[in-house]
Amino acid sequence: MTQDPFAPRTDDVPEPGLYPGVPADADREAARPAAANAPGALSIRGLAKRFGEKIAVNGINLDVPAGSFYGLVGPNGAGKTTSLSMATGLLRPDYGQVLIHDVDVWGQPLEAKKLMGILPDGVRLFDRLSGEQLVTYAGLLRGMDRNTVASRVADLLQALDLTNDAGTLVVDYSAGMTKKIALASALIHAPKLLVLDEPFESVDPISAANIRDILHSYVGSGGTVIVSSHVMDLVQRMCDHVAVIAGGNVLAAGTVDEVRGDSSLEDRFVELVGGRNQTEGLEWLRTS
Repeated sequence: MTQDPFAPRTDDVPEPGLYPGVPADADREAARPAAANAPGALSIRGLAKRFGEKIAVNGINLDVPAGSFYGLVGPNGAGKTTSLSMATGLLRPDYGQVLIHDVDVWGQPLEAKKLMGILPDGVRLFDRLSGEQLVTYAGLLRGMDRNTVASRVADLLQALDLTNDAGTLVVDYSAGMTKKIALASALIHAPKLLVLDEPFESVDPISAANIRDILHSYVGSGGTVIVSSHVMDLVQRMCDHVAVIAGGNVLAAGTVDEVRGDSSLEDRFVELVGGRNQTEGLEWLRTS
């Protein structure tokens, strides 16, 4: 079979030194069976992406257990969004393999995407539809019958406190309401894996609490959530697993307790990532 010329390369090795995180030939072959046989919701092996001279993702490996609430944390520019975009089929990797419940995202994209619900960063919606129309469209696009879609749309709008705004055009929604309607669109087909990039950004505290309840219920029923966030306290309270990414590399991954050790997740994050600035030189800010 002729290899798709546009597919990420998994059968050879990048030019030496191009991606320091991608293993050499022998190590790469040894690592390949682990991806194919790894249990769980998401398995990433050797995922790499560069933009010009910048290495955005440096051949990372990551396993997300099925039924987990997995946090992905890192500073701005760490490679979180790029990694999630490649893992969900939104951005083509240069190298690497991604499996969603043992389905290859880039080898079997349609089958893999049926298993996922995605809330990407900077989400763009058909905002000239009403909220109700948008979620209905998402369900019909997934091949669901109209009666099931109508029932689930009503449930989701009520759970996310959007029933009174169901007929309002999405373009007139606030930033928080837009996040919530995008989440409803991601949930409509009851996916096995939910990937959320900064889902609580611009969301008010009450709505955030409702969303957390929905997500915990979803995980409790067998679903898996991957959430990217800058808020360490939120991740520590909400997630059972976490990975710290910086400079396109995974610095630590495991259960929250394993990663944070005897300190808070925020302190452990700063220890791993570094970069805390000293405050000398701002004496002029003193008011007395």
